[in-house]
Amino acid sequence: MTVEGIIIALIIGGIAGWLAGVIVKGAGLGLIGNIVVGIVGAFVASWLFPRLGISLGTDSAIVTSIIYATIGGVIVLLVLSLIRRAA
Repeated sequence: MTVEGIIIALIIGGIAGWLAGVIVKGAGLGLIGNIVVGIVGAFVASWLFPRLGISLGTDSAIVTSIIYATIGGVIVLLVLSLIRRAA
């Protein structure tokens, strides 16, 4: 992966993590945490969506990546919230 690719992944992860934190109220984790949530969310969505037969299309790769990562980030934050409540 090139330096440009890493920077783009961090930017997309940050945006997606921030959006996921806004959607799941009170679950934001700060700048670094949001980037991690966005990146982990992208992996979760890229693993889960094909198994469920969900495809968002390929109109704009960056917008599609942000949407995938945001949905995955919301899933990650909901799971984290459930784990926090159980502990």
